[in-house]
Amino acid sequence: MKESVLFWPVHLKGRTLYILDETKIPQRIVYLKVRHYHQAIDAVVTMKTRAFGQFLTVCYTFMLEMQKADGLSAGAQMRLLERVAAAFNRSRPTFPFEEVTGMVLGVARKVSGSPMFRQDFISAMNGFLEQGIRQKRYQRAQEAAALIKDGATVLTHCNVSGELPLVAEFCRKAKKKVRFLATETRPYFQGSRLTAWELKREGFDVTLIPDNAAAKVMSDGDVDCVLVGSDRSAANGDFANKIGTYQIALLARHFGIPFYVLVQSSDKLSSGREIPIEVRRDEEILCFAGRNLAPEGTAAFYPGFDVVPHQWVTKHIAIHAR
Repeated sequence: MKESVLFWPVHLKGRTLYILDETKIPQRIVYLKVRHYHQAIDAVVTMKTRAFGQFLTVCYTFMLEMQKADGLSAGAQMRLLERVAAAFNRSRPTFPFEEVTGMVLGVARKVSGSPMFRQDFISAMNGFLEQGIRQKRYQRAQEAAALIKDGATVLTHCNVSGELPLVAEFCRKAKKKVRFLATETRPYFQGSRLTAWELKREGFDVTLIPDNAAAKVMSDGDVDCVLVGSDRSAANGDFANKIGTYQIALLARHFGIPFYVLVQSSDKLSSGREIPIEVRRDEEILCFAGRNLAPEGTAAFYPGFDVVPHQWVTKHIAIHAR
């Protein structure tokens, strides 16, 4: 099945990590060349990659550093992995880096006694990603597609990288016609630059709407279900997604529209109240593409995410990373 470039936006070749620069889309498809974990963290913090791309960046960065660590002892290699984990854990508050890095360190500890620790770790991580996560993403997309009825219009707001075209492809194979409404997803415009772009590129019916048009299209009866992604979830089913998801969930509840979310199951936090919300730099809402959007000296407040309570979710469509 054909995959969007956003489905697997990070690749490791030898001692170079190639990260799709999502800030250049739709104008260009450009890959950043990363050779050190500090560069990878910078790509995460500056949102050159997001969501699933950040997950892949973390996993592949550990492998990159181990590719370069062939001259170190096993003990020194393990300490290197721990330094990389600590650096990622400090980078962004809302994305669950400590869960991902903890999983990777767990893989490392399982093979740490091997005389070929470095090679065995890289092999285990490749197997986890290619035979595990990739397959499970396909399964999740197929499960989501099964919930969408023929002729449905699906509203989305900051979905999981590359997965929505796969959902649409499963619908197409099932002979179901599906239309998508994508919000702009301000102020970073992931909806217009990425979601609408990849759906259109793969030949699916997509219409872009302003973020503040969600109530209008729902009240007009133009939305049959909502399908969004998530950046972090809690044990009780609360989840955090791009800012604006909370109000869409509230509207869907008001109008009786099914609300589905693609999540990665987690039991590290008991509820959404424990999810830390990252507040982005003022400039990211005051400027775009190097141009001021507001008068100089204007104050700004840009929380990157909000939390949706589990009671408002019709179905959690989960992927289990372990």
